[in-house]
Amino acid sequence: MLYSSAKRAMDLAGATVGLILFMPLMLWIAVRIRREMSPPAIFSQTRSGAHGRPFKLYKFRTMTDERDERGDLLPDVDRITKFGQWLRSTSLDELPQLWNVLRCEMSLVGPRPLLMNYVPLYSVEQRRRLDVLPGITGWAQINGRNAISWPEKFALDVWYVDNRSIALDIGIIWRTIQTAFRREGISAAGEATMPPFRGER
Repeated sequence: MLYSSAKRAMDLAGATVGLILFMPLMLWIAVRIRREMSPPAIFSQTRSGAHGRPFKLYKFRTMTDERDERGDLLPDVDRITKFGQWLRSTSLDELPQLWNVLRCEMSLVGPRPLLMNYVPLYSVEQRRRLDVLPGITGWAQINGRNAISWPEKFALDVWYVDNRSIALDIGIIWRTIQTAFRREGISAAGEATMPPFRGER
């Protein structure tokens, strides 16, 4: 109970201060996206929250809506722009999720919120990552990000669930800043981010 209260207080303080400090930068990013990729600047998508509950996650757009001759969207790797790649490499595309933190849908630190259609594919052990609020950053993000496999990522998420503490959260936030500056683990080989998760084989 003490940890939960302290974590929520840290989330509220961090999200509020972050939105105030980064607002000029967020406005500049939004204007540039609208100029280079057309409106809207913010991308929203339904993701799985704590206990698998759906919520709308917000991010800055990093890809165009380019389609092939059949009207189907081109692969992510073909639609991501140079500016979008920079946003992802610096994690600045995640800034709108501070609003999700204020809404109690996310935490500053926790397993990354994934697509709803992944939830039925989790093993019993992997499903434990849903026991906590998803985070803007997490233990998996500072230990490989998108350059590690799905099983490795989920194992790191479950480790966080079992070992979470305020001290660990502060350490993860600090290492996230360092990782963003080094631009490590941005994507898996040949992918814009990660290949789709298709469950245990």
